[in-house]
Amino acid sequence: MQTKKSVVIIGPAYPLRGGLSSYNERLAREFNSMNFETEVYTFSLQYPSFLFPGTTQYSTDPAPTDLSIKVLINSVNPLNWIKVGLKLKNKRPDIIVVRYWLPFMGPCLGTILRIVKKNNHTKIICIADNVIPHEKRIGDVHFTNYFLKPIDAFITMSEKVMADLKQLTQKPSKQVVHPLYDNFGNTLNTIEAKTHLGIDTSLQIVLFFGFIRKYKGLDWLLEAIHILKDQHFFEQHSVRFLIAGEFYDSSQPYLDQIEQLKINDYIILKNEFIADSEVKYYLSAADCVIQPYKNATQSGVTPLAYHFEKPMIVTNVGGLPALVPESVGLIAEANPASLAENIKLFFTKDPANYIEAIQQEKKKYSWQNITSAILSLANTN
Repeated sequence: MQTKKSVVIIGPAYPLRGGLSSYNERLAREFNSMNFETEVYTFSLQYPSFLFPGTTQYSTDPAPTDLSIKVLINSVNPLNWIKVGLKLKNKRPDIIVVRYWLPFMGPCLGTILRIVKKNNHTKIICIADNVIPHEKRIGDVHFTNYFLKPIDAFITMSEKVMADLKQLTQKPSKQVVHPLYDNFGNTLNTIEAKTHLGIDTSLQIVLFFGFIRKYKGLDWLLEAIHILKDQHFFEQHSVRFLIAGEFYDSSQPYLDQIEQLKINDYIILKNEFIADSEVKYYLSAADCVIQPYKNATQSGVTPLAYHFEKPMIVTNVGGLPALVPESVGLIAEANPASLAENIKLFFTKDPANYIEAIQQEKKKYSWQNITSAILSLANTN
């Protein structure tokens, strides 16, 4: 009888929360469905407090019962790195899939993987979310170079990250689009979703979703709302902007900006982490999803919008335009005036016109694409 192939995914997972955790858990389920023996190694300590600006790193949802998740890695304890490295070296998984999204993780993950490589068996494939981070710190390049050495091959999910990667290494790599977040349930009736969220069911909703950081351009969106107000847009359209997510920067500048621009009446602010069980209500309530980013590699919000079949308005930065053809949304230039113009343009059209194109486009975003890329790279000598 042939032994099952084994894969270990290293990265955030339950009880940690957020998009990386959701992705890794969904990837583990895909490998399980392919009859791999699959485990996820996650962090007992992911970030020291100075690197984590949110309220908590931990999920309030129930633990998944269908996954093997080992809470083992301490990101700041070198003795732990050696212990975990030896454990994985001796376990001899056929493949390790490791997430890399922040240079701070370079010493920890680089050390673990150097030890694993000594078993001369395990292939190590990195899914690189960022190689050069949005917000730079001293030591970034050194930590990243340290991490890169034991990796056999890489997957990126945008041209920008691939270009950044090629500046640092010529090891084998593939670019694969970010798969759909299809693990948050199905689209709900819009009225049901709005009622659940306490939103007037007669309103049309533009959704800004996810952790709020400077590079995501919320300040530009607020300026755009002010422009729309001055142009009497809200006298003609019952549109509100639902801003849903936890502030990872100080919220005060944004709150001050809302007050100064006198746009409170047009904003529904949900300043909190959105639990996985609640995601479907926010996306189902939306008429469109807006990403007014100032810079971007790829975005987990885009595949989320595709899954719930919502048109998008995105800025012309980084990897975003490649993910949003004209048939599924609008691309604004990276400034408030262009955002305002494209919001107005969106509401001159019937959002239903986008749905058929979205349904076709989303077929590109399968999890089989990413597992196939991982297996192909792992089989490369």
